Amino acid sequence: MIKVVKFGGSSLASAEQFKKVGKIIKKDEDRRFVIPSAPGKRFPDDTKVTDMLYSCYGQAMVENDFDKQLEQIKERYNEIIAGLGLSLKLDQEFKVIKENFSKKAGRGYAASRGEYLNGIIMANYLGYDFVDAAEVIRFKEDKSFDAKTTNTLLAECLKGKKNAVIPGFYGAREDGKVVTFSRGGSDVTGSLVARAVFADMYENWTDVSGFLVSDPRVVNNPKAIEVITYRELRELSYMGASVLHEEAIFPVRKEGIPINIRNTNCPEDKGTLIVEGTTRKPRFTITGIAGKKDFASITVEKAMMNNEIGFCRKILEVFENNGISIEHMPSGIDTMTIFVHQDEFAEKEQKVIAGIHRAVEPDLIELESDLALIAIVGRGMKATRGTSGRIFSALAHANVNVRMIDQGSSELNIIVGVRNHDFENAIRAIYDIFVTIQI
Repeated sequence: MIKVVKFGGSSLASAEQFKKVGKIIKKDEDRRFVIPSAPGKRFPDDTKVTDMLYSCYGQAMVENDFDKQLEQIKERYNEIIAGLGLSLKLDQEFKVIKENFSKKAGRGYAASRGEYLNGIIMANYLGYDFVDAAEVIRFKEDKSFDAKTTNTLLAECLKGKKNAVIPGFYGAREDGKVVTFSRGGSDVTGSLVARAVFADMYENWTDVSGFLVSDPRVVNNPKAIEVITYRELRELSYMGASVLHEEAIFPVRKEGIPINIRNTNCPEDKGTLIVEGTTRKPRFTITGIAGKKDFASITVEKAMMNNEIGFCRKILEVFENNGISIEHMPSGIDTMTIFVHQDEFAEKEQKVIAGIHRAVEPDLIELESDLALIAIVGRGMKATRGTSGRIFSALAHANVNVRMIDQGSSELNIIVGVRNHDFENAIRAIYDIFVTIQI
């Protein structure tokens, strides 16, 4: 069995955290390939190493003295090395970094050094081979990711290795220019490695015990999700619930590799298992609740609009021509409502209204702002009667006025629209009716 394990910045912020990670890896010999992030915060007011590198490189860009800042970064790593009792020295690596900063090697290069240096320490600590991600994660000249070449390079490089450490977050173009993924990109690296070695499991270790049914900032001590499908995860991630970089899902999903979200500080917790499909019945009717605030709705009303061929297309073209993305689109017999992000719509609202009038000559256009959308997601809803009724009942009991409700054709999710000021109460009411009462 092969397991690929990725550890986030909070899991590797100090020597003490490194030791926890080392115990986790050594406890299971199947954990053969390790993807480390850069050191994160050691305490709430601390600074992540990646942010320190950005700041240091910023000084280099304006040709200010950056030696002091670079020395502070070096001290962070030396503190970890000393705490682990290693004889490792990073003097040569920092000499090269200083030279490349002076040559203005790029923000991508600067940011990537956090993972690069942590990878060297991790490989030395574990006694594993070190593989520089710049040699096996390939980007094209336009900085777009080259999936095919990357898979080939990774597979060839790791084929003969029993154990290896591959830093997350970055790769390089063919000419050696370092390019990074977006923030949280170490998740992506781990997924790519898992795909290349045909892993049986991709373990993503962080500071939470998996996905939670709801946001802990809204619901007090929400229950953890034991098993979630990729489709459910996609629905919840779209509404802002995410412990995992979205792009990390696709490489492993394509190969049918499950992801296990685990907690470095509570390694005995089973965490959340993310799978393509499962016959396991969910613990609750719903899998999770997530939502976002600050939407605006544009309702277009016209009698007999269903008889006008191209009516919906003409309205959507107005939004497209104004560069506004559409988030949701419920409709009735003679009405059509478009939900958009309020800040994106505000500057162009009059142009959009005028465009709709010219395009379809509506009877009425009605605007609403300060709306929130809440997604209630769960594979168990399909086999459970009265789910929508329970949602309405819970919201009515909490004195929340429902502005919109819509169920997806897959019966996997129900989306509810409420006022911004009712957002938290609505989520708590839904959580209570499906989880608290069910326990």
